[in-house]
Amino acid sequence: MTPDPPPAEAPQGPSGPAGGTPPGGAAPGAPPLVAPAGAPAAPVPATPAHTAAEEVAAAVAPPEQPLPEVPKPGLLKRLLIGNPRDLQDRNIFHRLTLIPFLAWVGLGADGLSSSAYGPAEAFRTLGQHTYLALGLAALTAVTVLVISSAYSLIIEEFPHGGGGYVVATKLLGERVGLVSGCALMVDYVLTITVSVAAAGDAIFSFLPMEWHAFKLPFDVFAICWLTMANLRGMKESILLLTPVFIGFLLTHAVLIGAGIALHLPQAVSVAREAQQGFEGGLSMLGVGGMLLLFVHAYSLGGGTYTGIEAVSNNVNIMREPRVRTAQRTMLYMAVSLAVTAAGLLVCYLLWHVHPTEGKTLNAVLAEQVGGELGLGKWFVIPTLLCECLLLGVAAQAGFMGGPRVLVSMAVDSWLPHRFAALSDRLTSHNGILLMCLASMAALFYTHGNTSALVVMYSINVFLTFALSMYGMARWRWRDRRRAQHRRRRVSLFVGGFLLCATILVVTTIEKFAEGGWLTLVVTGAFIALCFTIRRHYDTVTDQMAKLGEGLMNLPPAHNPATGEPDSRKPVAALLVNSYGGLGIHTLLNIFRTFPGQYKGVLFLSVGVVDSGAFKGEGAIHDLGVETQATLDRYVALARGLGLPAAGRMGVGTDVVAEGEKLCLAVAHDYPRVTFFAGKVIFQREKWYQRVLHNETAASIQQRLQWDGLTMVVLPARVR
Repeated sequence: MTPDPPPAEAPQGPSGPAGGTPPGGAAPGAPPLVAPAGAPAAPVPATPAHTAAEEVAAAVAPPEQPLPEVPKPGLLKRLLIGNPRDLQDRNIFHRLTLIPFLAWVGLGADGLSSSAYGPAEAFRTLGQHTYLALGLAALTAVTVLVISSAYSLIIEEFPHGGGGYVVATKLLGERVGLVSGCALMVDYVLTITVSVAAAGDAIFSFLPMEWHAFKLPFDVFAICWLTMANLRGMKESILLLTPVFIGFLLTHAVLIGAGIALHLPQAVSVAREAQQGFEGGLSMLGVGGMLLLFVHAYSLGGGTYTGIEAVSNNVNIMREPRVRTAQRTMLYMAVSLAVTAAGLLVCYLLWHVHPTEGKTLNAVLAEQVGGELGLGKWFVIPTLLCECLLLGVAAQAGFMGGPRVLVSMAVDSWLPHRFAALSDRLTSHNGILLMCLASMAALFYTHGNTSALVVMYSINVFLTFALSMYGMARWRWRDRRRAQHRRRRVSLFVGGFLLCATILVVTTIEKFAEGGWLTLVVTGAFIALCFTIRRHYDTVTDQMAKLGEGLMNLPPAHNPATGEPDSRKPVAALLVNSYGGLGIHTLLNIFRTFPGQYKGVLFLSVGVVDSGAFKGEGAIHDLGVETQATLDRYVALARGLGLPAAGRMGVGTDVVAEGEKLCLAVAHDYPRVTFFAGKVIFQREKWYQRVLHNETAASIQQRLQWDGLTMVVLPARVR
């Protein structure tokens, strides 16, 4: 059982086969184990088939006791998180994937909810020049449709998900991909924080001012609740929030529809006022000044477009056919966001909405429309409550998308491999917990100030957008083989790139001193950390390759063994992961360290259901086939060296718990078994090495010792 998933599997060993020291012995009656090429074979003392010591031990052995059971998870955890998923259920992936409507709820809510703060920020930036809101509404709708159309094409080209990180990595190189991935991770953290903070603003808009001191504790509670819901499972959390999403659609359809319909009789006067305002602004600011103001307001309203990429990042959780489901979800989100954001900007203009202390612009608009309809607070409170709760649903997109990006980066060794692990509920629990802690930190740093958070949020969103658009435009232009629609698609990506780059540059310059600098510092520090982690894993991987060079092709014994070990004799059980240098090195070291002790070997392996393996229907079956193939290679190797051998396997999400269960079953069948595993050790162990390597061998050893079983961990050194 190696301490990490590949590629960081095994390092250089201390001595023995890799260093030229031969293995020490072989099973009685079998030829000696063969040492690696170039190493002299050690003499093996002849031993009788049954020694006197073995007969005495068998005679005085106590009666067999039932082995302890693996402890079950606590009741409180099961009440909060739920019971483990059944990995033997062939329809499990189908049960966990999302149809277009549920995907729209879980992922589209991120984009739709940005209408609670994006259009308001843009309208507020216009100041007294509110007549520009009509042009702003039109450009906002166009931008939403352009970006979403571009990402719909990205879904076609990258049907396994990953979004901006995968696009930039494949099309622009690993380092650019890392920048995009880190920006995306900070973006998802701020998705949670800004959504929860904006939800607090919405709900406290209709509460007395003296209650506003409780807004921050409310935000903290909301993040904790969402964390627990996502630890239970993605689909369960979405089903809980679906009524909220529907409520938002209904209340805001009434708000925008009534807001425009009630002012239709005054449409001519409103148009005249806008024309007069435009002429006055033109004489005051000039063409250049007005254009700069318009671009400034458009860019600072960039929060409106955040969340559009969420669907492309999560294609792998869509119901088959994935691409069609994801594109339909993207269409739902684009249309709903374009109509809502543009409609709110028009309503702000029609109703002459102005900022009011302690209230959002949407709250002011809802009060005016509700008063005109004669509904008063009976309309205001449900509308703002649904907006508040939808922002909570939007935070859900951060908990869904963030861990997915963490998984992709962990598989590529930019981040600790443990982020690819799944819980027994088949959720990326480590990533979910990290998102919770990071969003809490951002919340406390900004004291829940939505304006500051939106600035920090928008910079990284549009950095990822711009890189994705540029990468796709460059690739499409160079790909001469697919001429169909080539010009149109290149134009779409170039247009998307120019819009996103404009928003990115203006927002960064204008808001650099108001939080933009912090976003850049945090993202830069995250990138540097990823480079450090990757360098560590590369070092371990290189030493693994050196270790495996002399061990992968061992010459066979003259008389290869057949069959399984005798359960009445001492047997070594070796926990292994993939077939490689560490496993072979540990096998040979067992018989070098304990010559003549063991009469056969069992190989035990756990197929770990992590986010890298759990990608579709039949994934668990394929994982079992792959794990069995690894065991077969080890068994063939051992039998070729003259050792009776067999393999046992299990499949699970927790390698330690499943490994313990597998060892207990083996101990029941082979009472005289001793368990072994290899472990990476470092000359001077640092605290971060425990984070980067999951200590699987030591954890299983501790559990088996409590169960009364013997396990020996043999070291493999990394200098």
